[in-house]
Amino acid sequence: MKRNHRSLKAWQLGIDLVERVYSAAAAFPREEIFGLAGQMRRAAVSVPSNIAEGFARPGTRELVRFLAIAVASLSELDTHVEIARRLEYLKDTVLADRIDELAAVLMGLDASLKRKRKG
Repeated sequence: MKRNHRSLKAWQLGIDLVERVYSAAAAFPREEIFGLAGQMRRAAVSVPSNIAEGFARPGTRELVRFLAIAVASLSELDTHVEIARRLEYLKDTVLADRIDELAAVLMGLDASLKRKRKG
């Protein structure tokens, strides 16, 4: 099986984001381990997972669909990060910056694929 998804910048950024989310969530208060921290971890893992799954599917239409799911999970994570920031579980904006960077890459990839489908 060829694992071409590993060469995608979006997938690589997604994996990096997962690592950062896990590190940040580990410092949350104990009562948040299964609450906000768990939701953040699940949303973060969903992003590169959906990129990989979409890339493994036949046809561009399927990839575009899974990229949309990845973007939705990224938006969910963005909301969790904002909540964590407001609750002062997160002090910096590194996660938010990484989310923005990945969102831009995903949207660019999506636009490129849609142009190819039309062309």
